[in-house]
Amino acid sequence: MTYHLAIDIGASSGRHILGYIDNGKLKLEEIYRFENYIKNENGTLVWDIKHLVSSVISGIAKCREIGKIPKTVAIDTWGVDYVLLDKGKKEILPAVSYRDGRTNAVTDIISQSELYSRTGIQKQSFNTIYQLYCDKLSGKLDNAEHFLMIPDYLSFKLTGVIKNEYTNATTTNLVNAKTKTWDTEILDKLGIKNIFCDLSLPKTVIGSFTDEIKKQVGFDSTVIYCPSHDTASAVAACPIGDNSVYISSGTWSLIGTENTEPVLTDDALTANFTNEGGIDYRFRFLKNYMGMWIYQNIRRNINKSLTYDEMMELAMAQEGYAYFDVNDSSIVAPSNMVEAIGKLIGSNDLGFVINSAYHSLAQSYADAVKEIEAISGKAIDTINIVGGGSKDSYLNRLTKEYTGKRVLAGPVEATATGNIICQLMYADDNLTLAKARELVKNSFDIMEVE
Repeated sequence: MTYHLAIDIGASSGRHILGYIDNGKLKLEEIYRFENYIKNENGTLVWDIKHLVSSVISGIAKCREIGKIPKTVAIDTWGVDYVLLDKGKKEILPAVSYRDGRTNAVTDIISQSELYSRTGIQKQSFNTIYQLYCDKLSGKLDNAEHFLMIPDYLSFKLTGVIKNEYTNATTTNLVNAKTKTWDTEILDKLGIKNIFCDLSLPKTVIGSFTDEIKKQVGFDSTVIYCPSHDTASAVAACPIGDNSVYISSGTWSLIGTENTEPVLTDDALTANFTNEGGIDYRFRFLKNYMGMWIYQNIRRNINKSLTYDEMMELAMAQEGYAYFDVNDSSIVAPSNMVEAIGKLIGSNDLGFVINSAYHSLAQSYADAVKEIEAISGKAIDTINIVGGGSKDSYLNRLTKEYTGKRVLAGPVEATATGNIICQLMYADDNLTLAKARELVKNSFDIMEVE
């Protein structure tokens, strides 16, 4: 049996998932899970990089323990965040989280219209472009020689090789959508020196394990790039058609369609759509909405006294709800999500708050579908919800009600699946993206929502 290892890391947890082909179907086996978290370091929200690295290595070592050695390994994570290295390849810490508020006060050095015409990336206050500008102003960039997105950095720690991957790089707002390379004019205007590598595509080899890593895990393997932005991997696994919309439902809800060319029109800019890079130079024309992050924080606020299913049932039992902006700045990183939403809707009643979150998120999906149809000219007929949020039957049902479209749910492990199929495509030149997506359809339960 030939195994491939997907290391899929989100904002709250990471998983090591082995993938392999058995009787013509793709099988997934989760072998390791670890917590990922933001910590407050002297008033700044930062990632625990040492914990991330040690967890990645521990999960790889688990493969040796169970006797299933992967031929290849690939890592995907969230976007926009990064680690800087000095000329000795030492980390310049801290690795600040995008949820920190340091970028809120940054004014546009380049107009949003010019930025969008060049990069096609939606305006978000935490985009890498604003984070790097803060680092420039603070002097943190002075000694920086290398820029690594989080998956780039973790791959570097495994291989010693420094590279930048395309799909995650597009989330920086610094990659030109037409040339698909770093936009040097933007960097020059910001006064940011060249600390970047030429962009590598998914299916590119990064390198083998270093001698140190081989000693720690007990074997060697080839580390390659999957679409290292987790949504890019999820969409790669999504069996969508030309008139379909996907919703990658996780910490964030990302709703969009797949295009072969970026949409850089004024209408797309006004609607705040993004054109993030995908596998085979496809573009993910999408909008970001706060997703399961809302429910994760509500559950934390109630000391996990209810399961997610119990929270869903509590919401379903409510007759009332109120709409709020699921992207409101007050709920990006609140100390108490229930109270933050309560201020927006005028009630702290738990059931009312949760039900309001459900209806507000479904309404945001419906609004986005209408915008996609108007801007792209596509007549959308199907919505495919993938990721962990696709297990939420109430949100799936509300999505169907609010949009009036056919709704499919699954696969649940879309991100890890997309990561794995990219590794399979690397191993087999005859496995095209279309064939890989057909493999996904035949391997996993994809249910139609009634």
